[in-house]
Amino acid sequence: MATTGTELGRYLRARRARVTPAEAGLPAGTGLRRTPGLRREELATLAGVSVDYYTRLERGRETNPSAAVIDALARALRLTGDAHDRLHDLAELASGRLTEPHPTSDQTVRASTLRMLEALSPLPAYVVSRHSYMLAANAPGRALMPGLWDWPPEQRNVTRYVFLHPVGRELYQPWEETVAQSVAHLRAVGGTDPDSPQLTSLVGELLLKSPDFARLWERYDVRERGGGSKTFAHPKVGPMTLTYEVMQLARTGGQRLVAYQAPEGTPDEAAMLRLTPAPDPSPKE
Repeated sequence: MATTGTELGRYLRARRARVTPAEAGLPAGTGLRRTPGLRREELATLAGVSVDYYTRLERGRETNPSAAVIDALARALRLTGDAHDRLHDLAELASGRLTEPHPTSDQTVRASTLRMLEALSPLPAYVVSRHSYMLAANAPGRALMPGLWDWPPEQRNVTRYVFLHPVGRELYQPWEETVAQSVAHLRAVGGTDPDSPQLTSLVGELLLKSPDFARLWERYDVRERGGGSKTFAHPKVGPMTLTYEVMQLARTGGQRLVAYQAPEGTPDEAAMLRLTPAPDPSPKE
């Protein structure tokens, strides 16, 4: 099982392999480079630390880097935003200063949240756990992802759906961009709790069953999920592009409410509204 120190080391190695000498402002040099990206000594020089110190940090033997060192490494690795924050989080874990990892999300959705989901109809909306397991949805939210609800509850994971369900692989356009964001989000939320049994089980299954997931997982991109837009090639209502907002639910261990919408009077809205099942006709007397 991975330690927090080696998790920091894996992150540093993965990101070091992503930066070319040219991007770092270094001469290409001569001869064949056996290391993708920057060498350890190159990164250490750019960050202003000794090669020995950086090597110990990457191998998990140094576990108390200062914030200034982490910032210097982030600059050398060209890390910004969530990727920079993740480096600080992993350094905090390695040092022991962050003693409590983020808790595994409670699987129970509050009654008040369930009422909110229903009030949002006809906007598709759902609640997912910290690791993107589907916990609840209103009717259009369920219709948005055909086939997901055919799986047992313990398998209803959004990342699992986009990689392993045949509809999930066709639903999102462009698929590669969508799944890259999904993996980057999973990396982000798992970064401070890498030994979560739920996360370990999910990642292990996807590494085994999906070469695409394995390739993206090794990139070690991180991104906290916020708002944005997604384009769907929906098998029942046709193509549509919807904007979405992601709202963290307080005191739930990481549950998020996701709601979609489209501009009023547009073809996208018309397609979205067709997600809501038509009411059953009243029985005739």
